[in-house]
Amino acid sequence: MLYLFAFFGLVAIAIILFVSLHPTFGVSPNKYDRETYSNFTNFANGKFVNQSPTDMKMSFSTIVSLLKDSISGKKDRKPSSPIPVSFDWNTIRGEKDSLTWFGHSTFFLHLDKKKILIDPMFGSSPSPVSIIGSKRYSEDLLYVIEKLPLIDAVFITHDHYDHLDYPSILRLKDRVSHFFVPIGVSAHLQRWGVATEKITELNWWDEIEWKGLKIAAVPSQHFSGRGMFNRDSTLWMGWVILGKKQRLYTSGDGGYGPHFKEIGEKYGPFDLTLIEGGQYDKRWESIHMKPEDSIQAHLDVRGKNMMLIHWGAFTLAYHSWTDPVERAVRTAKEKDVSLIAPKIGETVLLNGTIPTHVPWWK
Repeated sequence: MLYLFAFFGLVAIAIILFVSLHPTFGVSPNKYDRETYSNFTNFANGKFVNQSPTDMKMSFSTIVSLLKDSISGKKDRKPSSPIPVSFDWNTIRGEKDSLTWFGHSTFFLHLDKKKILIDPMFGSSPSPVSIIGSKRYSEDLLYVIEKLPLIDAVFITHDHYDHLDYPSILRLKDRVSHFFVPIGVSAHLQRWGVATEKITELNWWDEIEWKGLKIAAVPSQHFSGRGMFNRDSTLWMGWVILGKKQRLYTSGDGGYGPHFKEIGEKYGPFDLTLIEGGQYDKRWESIHMKPEDSIQAHLDVRGKNMMLIHWGAFTLAYHSWTDPVERAVRTAKEKDVSLIAPKIGETVLLNGTIPTHVPWWK
């Protein structure tokens, strides 16, 4: 028994050391930063908070149900074979306003001759330890980074592994002119070698003018954290990007709430909205929207065309992998919403004529 206790004790120490020392976990904001955050209205009791109270505590029975579903969940939670991916590199490297989807919430945006990446997650697994995490449905896309043109800016919505990917940042850091991130996230990037002067942190409702574009950081209803002890130590958000002819909004992760109407009233209408609507479950509905909620969020922000995001790359919930887009397509028809659903790797030209896409996932 003594040897058994000693073994588990050593395992626990090893895990704590790994989490504390491995750079993939990033680093928590320091004491000085937390003192600064205490002046923010969205920071209380040492943590960032949502505009609407969000209870994410899980009962014992809920935890048991999650374990049960993880073992005996739907068999179609991932594709039966890898999703093929191809790219039109001439269009991606061209000068026309366009948007290229890399699956989940990762996009390359060409707007007003600015080259922008949103939530660059090109790695094989949204996990600090890839051998135990969900695997990408397509091939590993890290090689794409070297093929992309030099990036003017990267926008991060929050610090979860499926949005802020350590291997991707290592490859990107010398190919990106500037990073725009939520409050607190710069500490991660600095630990990974990104120069401080290349990072701008923003709080909800902050606005900046950047190279002819208007940028606004807007609220989402979610949470943050990469380690065992830093839950909600950094902020989470969506982004508004307003160009000369195109007005875009990406929601980041989050549950449905009144902030969408606030965003629509302040910055709408939008030519294109990128709204999360995958990886949902009634047990965490306050922090991830169902597709039906996503369509309503699009209407709330006064969007013209919409794309559903946060699906198509990884299995992080217990529904089938195609359920998000199928429900979104059905609801979009009911609500008369223009919904686009490009293939992974496909480039959509932002020329005012949004194409109709075939149901490639079938």
